[in-house]
Amino acid sequence: MTLPAEESPLTQPARPAPPPGAPSAPSTVAAAPKATARQVFSAFTGRNLIQHLEALQKAADESGGNRASGTRGYEASARYVEEQLRAAGYKPVRQVFTYRDENRGTDVETFNILADTAGSAQHTIVVGAHLDSVRRGPGINDNGSGVAALIETARWMAETGIQPKNRVRFAFWGAEEVDLLGSQHYVDSLSNGEIAQTMLNLNLDMVASPNGGLFVHDGDGSSFGDAGPAGSDVIERTFLDYFAQNGLAAAPTIFENGDSDYWPFLKAGIPTGGLFTGDDDEKTAEQVQEFGGVENSEYDACYHRACDDISNIDRQMLHDMAGALGYVTVAFAMLPRPD
Repeated sequence: MTLPAEESPLTQPARPAPPPGAPSAPSTVAAAPKATARQVFSAFTGRNLIQHLEALQKAADESGGNRASGTRGYEASARYVEEQLRAAGYKPVRQVFTYRDENRGTDVETFNILADTAGSAQHTIVVGAHLDSVRRGPGINDNGSGVAALIETARWMAETGIQPKNRVRFAFWGAEEVDLLGSQHYVDSLSNGEIAQTMLNLNLDMVASPNGGLFVHDGDGSSFGDAGPAGSDVIERTFLDYFAQNGLAAAPTIFENGDSDYWPFLKAGIPTGGLFTGDDDEKTAEQVQEFGGVENSEYDACYHRACDDISNIDRQMLHDMAGALGYVTVAFAMLPRPD
């Protein structure tokens, strides 16, 4: 179930999302400004992202070693996120849903957390990261790293007094590790009109892999042949501009069917983009030249394992990716859009 309309930012009853390429989806996203990339980089270099990872590690340690949806660890993680958002002036709400855990033969109630900025609801930017871990470990890179970057982007926007022209909705998804259930529930709960009002989606999933790289989803399809919905190319280019202006190498990564929470948005025809630093695939020689690290070793050897803990992160990479998220979020949030 979802929260009643007066308690939730979602105002329409659940219904299926339209098919890919639906005409109600935005057809383009104009180019974003680039002048402040170095300023944003500097701002995020000094931000304390590690405190959020420490809090999520503590939530797992005190709850059987994980933060899976429907567990005490997930609830503790959610309360921490909500506290951080409220302290920054946001009003987070829970979007509750239930799914069937076939392995345990039980129904599980869990939720997404949603928090909005000011700005036009006619042009909503959904910026998301999944909050849950697998049951085998604490999930600090997967995906505490994305959660930390998302919290700090929200806090930074509030602290600097940014007044978005377009509403930003920060979304912390539940049950991603089950089958992208939280983000799918969110998209399914949107009316056709709300989908048309969703300007774009940005997704962070694993952004501090210890042997990783700075990967940007291939919005224009030039690297892997499968472009995102119209406008996804501009999202990719804006991320790449940020890295280039800060002297950081970046490389494309594929939109993979059902791989992360971008997928429900992509299927609904919403422009989509995001960041990733790698999972259990192995780093190539070319990527070692670009990013350093160890050739033929996994980007994250602790992917979906108990060792995905606070020691399993690249701190510099986390700051680089958080800054990129902050830059691109604000670039589109401040972009004039005709009504």
